[in-house]
Amino acid sequence: MLVLAMQTAAESGGQAGEIARTFGVDWPHLISQCISFAIVCGVLYALAYKPILRILETRRQQIAAGLANAEKIKAELARIESERQTVLTKAGDEGKRLIDEARAAAARVQAEETQKAMASAEQILARAREAAERDHARMLAELKHEVGRLVVQTTASVTGKILTAEDHRRLAEETASHLAM
Repeated sequence: MLVLAMQTAAESGGQAGEIARTFGVDWPHLISQCISFAIVCGVLYALAYKPILRILETRRQQIAAGLANAEKIKAELARIESERQTVLTKAGDEGKRLIDEARAAAARVQAEETQKAMASAEQILARAREAAERDHARMLAELKHEVGRLVVQTTASVTGKILTAEDHRRLAEETASHLAM
């Protein structure tokens, strides 16, 4: 249509026709060139442009899917990070609880061991007291015996008389009774 309108304008001799003649426009060649250009454009549109548009649309869809997946991945990472924080918090609390339990158990064991040590020390002290009392009683008995012997010997020396077994016993008893007071 456009070509027909141009040809009509050129024949009518208007200003457009005069400009076309000035520049050497050959209308039949121009029209054939326009038709060839339109055919090439149609072929390129059908064979090149449409497949490129399909490829671009596929790419857009892939990019959109990739962005959607990236958002899903970000959401999943955020969820995993919150779970990780929760697990770390629980692990920290559990660790603190275990440490507190261990400290309490150590305190109980220490208290038990301290009580055992104190009981053992008291037993040792009691045995030592008993041994000291036995030694004291033994030494006191030896002392009484020795003092009695010395008294008898001294009495025998002083009186100049030989003492009988009955005299020895009587003097030893008297000496022991005086020493006990």
